[in-house]
Amino acid sequence: MTAPASGGAARGAGARADGLAGGVARLRRALRRGARVASPGNPLAVAQLELLSVVAEHPGTRPGQLARLLHMRPNTVTTIVNALTARGMITRATADEDGRAIELTATDAGQQAVHAWQATNAAVLHLALSTLPEPQQRALTAAVPAIDALARAIDRLADTPPADQDPR
Repeated sequence: MTAPASGGAARGAGARADGLAGGVARLRRALRRGARVASPGNPLAVAQLELLSVVAEHPGTRPGQLARLLHMRPNTVTTIVNALTARGMITRATADEDGRAIELTATDAGQQAVHAWQATNAAVLHLALSTLPEPQQRALTAAVPAIDALARAIDRLADTPPADQDPR
């Protein structure tokens, strides 16, 4: 990803992007904190829950795919997968087409953990939204499609290697 070009319009867009990035980071931190307060008995770390969510969304994914998708080091993925496997939340199976590869699937317990985490986050957001003035609630509701589009655009950019990087 490249920085915007110089110039007044680019500086304005950069300032908006900086403000949005800061707001998103604060929202993520606040949501993690709110979810921990709302569900203090949840034993899983956020990184474990994020990885488990991806495995639940993509049954049969491989550790290397997870590392690329989550932009984590392969050894970090291995550590998290080992912990979730030990907790009975992920199963490993040998890939049918390649006996050297393993495929990961969320167990029922893993699926339940993902659903519980998503429900906790939704409840925290619902409660927080209910405390905001109606115009802010409407603005946030109206922004959801744009936020989804922005997330998809970021995913596309993250999935495209930079031109100066060897794609191997």
